Amino acid sequence: MSDKVLSQFKQEEKAEEIKADRKVKVGIIGTGGISFSHIENYMKMPDVEIVAAADIIPTKAESIMKNCHGLTNCRCYESHEEMIDSEPDLDVVSICTYNTQHAGPAIYALDHGINVVLEKPFTVTLEEAIEVMKAEKRSGKVLSIGFQPRYDYSVQYVRDIVQSGVLGKIYYIQTGGGRRRGIPGGTFIEKETGGIGALGDIGCYALDLVLNAIDYPKPLTVTGYVSDFFGKSPKYSGEEDAARFSVDDFGAAFIRLEGGIILDFRIAWAMHPDTPGDTIIMGTEGALRIPSCDCWNGTIEPGLKLYHDVCGKMVETPLPYIPKGEPTLFYRKLRGVIDRAVYGKEDAMIVPSSQIIYNQAIIDGIVKSSKLGREVEIVIPEV
Repeated sequence: MSDKVLSQFKQEEKAEEIKADRKVKVGIIGTGGISFSHIENYMKMPDVEIVAAADIIPTKAESIMKNCHGLTNCRCYESHEEMIDSEPDLDVVSICTYNTQHAGPAIYALDHGINVVLEKPFTVTLEEAIEVMKAEKRSGKVLSIGFQPRYDYSVQYVRDIVQSGVLGKIYYIQTGGGRRRGIPGGTFIEKETGGIGALGDIGCYALDLVLNAIDYPKPLTVTGYVSDFFGKSPKYSGEEDAARFSVDDFGAAFIRLEGGIILDFRIAWAMHPDTPGDTIIMGTEGALRIPSCDCWNGTIEPGLKLYHDVCGKMVETPLPYIPKGEPTLFYRKLRGVIDRAVYGKEDAMIVPSSQIIYNQAIIDGIVKSSKLGREVEIVIPEV
């Protein structure tokens, strides 16, 4: 492909300028593993101060903040309510709890006038997500869902390609992926804490990659299937984890979207093949292949390829890989919320609930369809 054609897909990096007359005050809700990425990246921002943290396990927040991160002045609490009630000057909270506890802290923070970074998945059910959006609407504050792959330049490149029109009208998408062996353990594998398994952990990323590229059309129906063969087998999970495994380790679905687009999806925490297939976006003028990776984390590996016709001949064009670069994707997703919510920068990127509600509705539909054994209509209430 010529430099002239490739230039239309280029990403432009802008130098970051941070000018502040005060520190942005941040609180952390949930101090488990994912919180480390939030904390470490907030600590890289000269205008941000982590002033509070909360965790329902007694003394855990204090131990993590002081011993792991050296934040000896961080005030620690044993509930999000206590933290928010005691810290009226908080600007932003990062919610890093396990999945089934996403909705409560998000609603409480928004209702107290605090901007929210909510880790993925949005929630466990569509009904919970709607309640969070109602709180967002009441508050007028910023809510961004934690999909850091949106900030990956290669992910943005995929969207640019689709939006350029080079593929023509999109009519079919195949997406998903997963791990040959990669069940995470911990709170992820129990229904009481995780709520959903591979669907919410990595499936939401695969859905967002393609749905964002096509401007998130509304999902209409879904035929879904989930299974737990690997998670419940001591052979693959060990005796202890297999005994408490109660979520999905594999999910698949056939989804009809507005605009006559079909979405064929599958995701796995564990399987025998190394991939259930590449991501393929098919259009009337061309198709884009996005290669699967060994351990799906929502970003893209080298190997993008465009399939199209040139002068009546079928052509395959390798596309360039755009490295992630610095700062980290986590830094960019947190910075976007601060710049939008605190400094009023309207062009700062966030991941809006108005899009991710469709992502959540699909996941919710897969679970419901699998239980019923038939196709279900997706109905999303007005907020």
